[in-house]
Amino acid sequence: MIILIKQGAEKSQVDNLINWLKAHNIDPHISVGSHETLIGCVGDVAHLDIDLVSALDVVASVQRVGDPYKAANRKFHPDDSIIDCGGQLIGGGHFQVIAGPCSVESEEQIIEVAKAVKAAGATLLRGGAFKPRTSPYSFQGLGVEGLKMLVAAKKETGLPIVTELMNFSQFEYFNDVDVIQIGARNMQNFDILKEVGHNTQKPILLKRGLSSTLQELLMSAEYIMASGNPNVILCERGIRTFETATRNTIDLSVVPLLHQFSHLPVVVDPSHATGVARLVHPVAVAATAIGADGLIIEVHNDPPKAKCDGAQSQTPQMFAETMKAIKAVRPYACR
Repeated sequence: MIILIKQGAEKSQVDNLINWLKAHNIDPHISVGSHETLIGCVGDVAHLDIDLVSALDVVASVQRVGDPYKAANRKFHPDDSIIDCGGQLIGGGHFQVIAGPCSVESEEQIIEVAKAVKAAGATLLRGGAFKPRTSPYSFQGLGVEGLKMLVAAKKETGLPIVTELMNFSQFEYFNDVDVIQIGARNMQNFDILKEVGHNTQKPILLKRGLSSTLQELLMSAEYIMASGNPNVILCERGIRTFETATRNTIDLSVVPLLHQFSHLPVVVDPSHATGVARLVHPVAVAATAIGADGLIIEVHNDPPKAKCDGAQSQTPQMFAETMKAIKAVRPYACR
């Protein structure tokens, strides 16, 4: 349920309404826009008398919401959310590029790549310390040591860190991480979603599951937000279809659709979407043009020797060319 507050309403009246809602076990989410103030009611609102609420002096109108996701819904929050990622803003017209290797392999490697992507225009550094791999025999990442190397690269370049949390038992090591990534395989791991909702206000980069619908993605975001963390960034990384020419099938239509349904920023991952380094450039440019709020791109200083995902990793030179094209397209992006 959404309650629209009358313009010029006294704060004491609004506070009384909020306290009344809380007394009825409703969690009120207040959104103050440029022209109106909304209260999104999260919880069991079926028992509330909508006519009684509508009759209050402070209330302009009341609307029930049929969508199962509430906090992530644009109806609850008409203005775009703008999320601070270690000093870099994303959403609401703020565009960021996250770049770096699939996995951290050594301190020298991650610092070299960090310097290269920053010089090309990247604003955040990605790199996997804990790696979810399809095969148990594949490189699983350096773990805590990899996180320390990411921190060293952050100190060297100033780039905020984006890295994946696979299990909440690892959370104690993420103090210096700026954005926590929840990978595609964990998108519906509801326990970890609730934990990052309860225990941190750090931005959560939530990747769409391999075969998940948009509503399922938004419901996963809802788990995080309903647990107390509003700072969620949605990520389209391609979905599994019958096509085998690419690693996954990129669904760029989700960018405007998610902007229609939700106020949360939307990032596109052209690396995992295609699995082919030469396809990253055109897909990144297309994602920028269609209105994505950011990109996350894999860059490796020596892709043929990469311990994982070398085939989809751009070289620093390729990434620099991609950044030039992205900057040229940005002024004409849809929204």
